Amino acid sequence: MQNINRNELSNMAPRYRAHVINSLSGFKSANLIGTRNNLGVNNLAIFSSVFHLGASPALVGFITRPHSVERHTLENIQQTKHFTINQINENFWRAAHQTSASYGADECEFKQTGLTPEIIEGVDAPFVKESQLKYSLTLKEIVPIELNGTLLVIGEITHIMCPKAAIKDDGYIDIESLNTVMVSGLDSYHTSKRLSRLSYAKPEQLLTKLSLDGEAEQLFT
Repeated sequence: MQNINRNELSNMAPRYRAHVINSLSGFKSANLIGTRNNLGVNNLAIFSSVFHLGASPALVGFITRPHSVERHTLENIQQTKHFTINQINENFWRAAHQTSASYGADECEFKQTGLTPEIIEGVDAPFVKESQLKYSLTLKEIVPIELNGTLLVIGEITHIMCPKAAIKDDGYIDIESLNTVMVSGLDSYHTSKRLSRLSYAKPEQLLTKLSLDGEAEQLFT
């Protein structure tokens, strides 16, 4: 097994090192973040750094790179305090990847990629119509990370849009049924295959396989 030390990491070509480090965290959720600036121009950008922060209140965060150059997603959120997160599925993952191109602030990624903006009342940011699981958020806090200049953007969920059939009796959302894709590294896209849902783990108690609706099916031995 290869052992890469810190000195070797430092001496790697920047792009090679970026691929190595971004691959270490494994499969990540692939999302498009939708925003709109004060002039009404819609923006769309792909992020693999979205994560759950808490259920009550319902908080979600994502990491954005240092604000040393134009960051349209960040700047639009600072202006309007609204944004949407849209899970990517098998029907538009190539178009989603194209949003990572360096378009200007006056260029709309929806138009450039053929994706469709969807607006609902009370949300000053566009959803992606093609997405099967999407939610809107209001900005709660932006936390600078001094170690590398990145920023943690925290939002509170205000609306969730999802096919009713995907939400199971216990609240579990079956994202696999929505053909959701995930990303590894910087540019590798994947589909998933569920192994099983498992019961809540307790000491000295065998795990139970659960149905999609959260009902016990059999002991997992």
